[in-house]
Amino acid sequence: MAASKDLPTKSLNSVPSVISVVNAFPLPRRFYNRPTLTVARELLGARLVRILDGVKLVGLISETEAYFGLDDLASHAKAGRTIRTDPMFGQPGHAYVYFTYGNHWMLNAVTEKEGFPAAVLIRAIQPIEGVDVMMKHRQGRDTLGPGKLTQALGISKSENYADLTESGSSLWIEAGVKVPQTSVTIGARVGLNTTPEPWLSKPWRFLVKDWKVI
Repeated sequence: MAASKDLPTKSLNSVPSVISVVNAFPLPRRFYNRPTLTVARELLGARLVRILDGVKLVGLISETEAYFGLDDLASHAKAGRTIRTDPMFGQPGHAYVYFTYGNHWMLNAVTEKEGFPAAVLIRAIQPIEGVDVMMKHRQGRDTLGPGKLTQALGISKSENYADLTESGSSLWIEAGVKVPQTSVTIGARVGLNTTPEPWLSKPWRFLVKDWKVI
């Protein structure tokens, strides 16, 4: 999948100016046990939290893509239930992490009822805590891309199947800031290469287009 095209390239020092969240808890499983498009939209502004070597790293989710059903020819699920796609068929609220392009790990949140293959790809974050650590991992470069954010947060195969609803784990998602619809762009998913229509142009990508940064 290609890097984000519509988000401006920002230094990891650039963070949203509206980030006040205290004593937040992981989003419950029922949040994910809903239509994938709804979850993909509502994950915008949520806090992706990673505990790495005792350090808390947090980024606000700023871009997502929805993939769901055996008929979605852009989804890995089109191949059915395999060793790779098994997490997509599992319980909602778990992580699906896979390797692509021989270089990048991709983080997804599994959605909908167990047995139905669906997930939301987390494509970009705006770092807000542990920024120095993320800068070191990314050599000062941005986190606007699915492979970039996993590198910044140190996410790899070990996080596959991680329960995103448990604060005791090393990876979870919690409530963040509400992103108004006027600040959201909806469009086709990117990096799909030879995926045929109508799946190539499905408007299943959501991104924050005009967060103010300081």
